[in-house]
Amino acid sequence: MTSLDKPAEKRTGRHAADTDDSAAADSRADSRAATEAALFDAFGGVRGMVETTVPGLVFVALYTVKRDIHVAAVAALGLSLVLGIARLVGKDTLKHAFSGVFGVAFGAVFAMMSGDAKNFYLPGMLYTLGLAVAYIVTSLAGWPLLGVILGPVFKENLSWRTRNPGRKAAYTKASWAWGLILLAKSAVLFPLYWWGDATQLGWVKVMLGIPPMLLSVYLTWIFLAKAPPPIDVFAEMEAAEAGGAAKAGGTAGARDTGKPALAEAEGHGGPPQ
Repeated sequence: MTSLDKPAEKRTGRHAADTDDSAAADSRADSRAATEAALFDAFGGVRGMVETTVPGLVFVALYTVKRDIHVAAVAALGLSLVLGIARLVGKDTLKHAFSGVFGVAFGAVFAMMSGDAKNFYLPGMLYTLGLAVAYIVTSLAGWPLLGVILGPVFKENLSWRTRNPGRKAAYTKASWAWGLILLAKSAVLFPLYWWGDATQLGWVKVMLGIPPMLLSVYLTWIFLAKAPPPIDVFAEMEAAEAGGAAKAGGTAGARDTGKPALAEAEGHGGPPQ
């Protein structure tokens, strides 16, 4: 090697390293973008957050003005139905279309049957508390709920439990974040339900509708963006099926190739010489 070759070799090595770094950066950026898109899709996006908050806002606003539980409950339920129908017309998923409708419907029925406007918010509050406990308990058990929910979204199913410990740790941290944030929200709302009035409870619940959700999604995005990429088990299964089909085709071809030779040997009364 001459002295003229060495600088070129160094430049080539440096260019290859820069290319690898650029590819790794692009891969990380793509992974973060995919994580962000999957999270917003799984939790309904900003639109879903707004749709779960606006019916409660309508209820508390009308109840504050009219002091009529039936009028406020029917108006909130009607708005929720309109939002759900708009989701269906836009060919959105049934989960996003009806989850808010069912929650508002339960609250409206509770409030009208009991005659207590605070009961409009009770089903949602109980759901929030139960979800907080589920996040924490499943994290302690080694089955973080967020991983169970998001595994199919990222096409990894439950592979993160045994094959991707980095993602399991990220799902555990994110589940703890969701659990603690929802517990804090419940710690604010339930005292108001017991000792406050319906108007106070309604306005505080509206204010605590979107911010905790955004914080939880943001923390989840941070944890998952720093975690290893998911293992695409669907792609693995497709590759395994394709490999099995190719192997079966090769075996059949080999058998077909051997048949003429065998027929020729039988025609000559012995093996070919």
